[in-house]
Amino acid sequence: MKKLKIYLDTSVISHLEQSDAPEKMQDTLALWKDIQAGMYNVVISDVTMAEIDRCTEPKQSLLREKLADIHYVETIRDKESLRLSELYFERGGLPPKSKEDALHIAIATVSECDVILSWNFRHIVNMRAIKAVESVNIQEGYRTLRIMPPTMLLEKGEQ
Repeated sequence: MKKLKIYLDTSVISHLEQSDAPEKMQDTLALWKDIQAGMYNVVISDVTMAEIDRCTEPKQSLLREKLADIHYVETIRDKESLRLSELYFERGGLPPKSKEDALHIAIATVSECDVILSWNFRHIVNMRAIKAVESVNIQEGYRTLRIMPPTMLLEKGEQ
């Protein structure tokens, strides 16, 4: 079975240490174990790294240490991802102030990821954004990008 190619936005990495959101942190840590076990091909971007660079210490160092524990491919924004992110705004999928969020989605699309994972329900994981991204991606000849929170990838046994 082919491994899913997943894009991690900054909110996922940030929730590795997020004591004010214990359920999300627990699910993110479980996902991290699956990533460490090699269950997924992971992509992050220069946008993700720039957002991590803006974190305060000691969180910034902790997140960089966590990233050092996994295998991932880092990709960078390019003209195509910038163009695509603008189309998401034009379609009304994301508000103008969320340029980096649109870039995350566009980079994941251009990088041919199967899934973008995010805890950002305000700008990324919501029906408005999902519909706009799907419409733009079909119109532009890209394959479907699934947008979901990390919890949806976890295989939880019966309790």
